[in-house]
Amino acid sequence: MASGHISTGRIAENRKARHEYEIEDRIEAGLILLGSEVKSLRTGRASIAESYAGEDSGRLMLFNANIPIYEPARANHEPKRPRELLVKTRERNKLLGLIRREGMTLVPLSLYFNDKGVAKISVGLAKGRKKQDKRQAAKDRDWGRDKARLLRGKN
Repeated sequence: MASGHISTGRIAENRKARHEYEIEDRIEAGLILLGSEVKSLRTGRASIAESYAGEDSGRLMLFNANIPIYEPARANHEPKRPRELLVKTRERNKLLGLIRREGMTLVPLSLYFNDKGVAKISVGLAKGRKKQDKRQAAKDRDWGRDKARLLRGKN
């Protein structure tokens, strides 16, 4: 980058996650990426909509995240390859324990560059919602919106 500008901000977001899952906790994790993947992310082209996080040989991994090929690169990457997530050992052990014992799921929520220009991913510790729970959550959200509209109208 000739301009010296570090791109920051959101790259990709998983909008369906809040609908499909009850998010109980959020964790920020780093990612082990190749150079061509970072370049591709800087162009803002990535998708985490159908991705998930899980365990592979005791490591926390991000599966099925799509980071497209960066054409100008000499050595390119596999777009949907598994990528290791970087978290502290104690936190990793806690998360893996919750996944194994309590049937929790790690859902990627958003992929972004922090203020230092480092790629990070926000992962939610979640429980799956049943169809009825999804309907109730939609009703609650709509009622909250209508209530705010009514209160604004009275002022």
